[in-house]
Amino acid sequence: MRRLILALGAGLVFGLGLTVSSMINPAKVLAFLDVVGGWDPSLALVMAAAVPVAGAGFVLGRRRHAPLAAPAFQPPAVRPIDGRLVAGAALFGIGWGLVGYCPGPALAALGVAVADPKGADLAGAPLFILAMLVGMATVAFIDRRMRK
Repeated sequence: MRRLILALGAGLVFGLGLTVSSMINPAKVLAFLDVVGGWDPSLALVMAAAVPVAGAGFVLGRRRHAPLAAPAFQPPAVRPIDGRLVAGAALFGIGWGLVGYCPGPALAALGVAVADPKGADLAGAPLFILAMLVGMATVAFIDRRMRK
């Protein structure tokens, strides 16, 4: 139960941060990504604020013997860069550049769009999430077929 409460709290803080920073607004994200047109550098400030906060988290994490909700730290596995990783990164970047959403901000935007149906440019969030889920299911299906 403690893990669920901590996960919920972390998700709410993350979603609030995405909302306050306007990263849930696809027009804002697309303006940030458009470095040759009407570039809006304001989201760079979000990154500038996030890097030291993440760094402090890593420093504090190294001082702990275990995480708050697990018996031990589990570092990520080191895996080589392969075709799947490159293809996935390319699809992620292309999708983000085309519509201005990635999974986290889309989920946060969905919450705002449901709470305020007239809210800004957030009407595309449900469609993006549906397309994302279809894409994930398609990749899982193809993976299962290829492993057989």
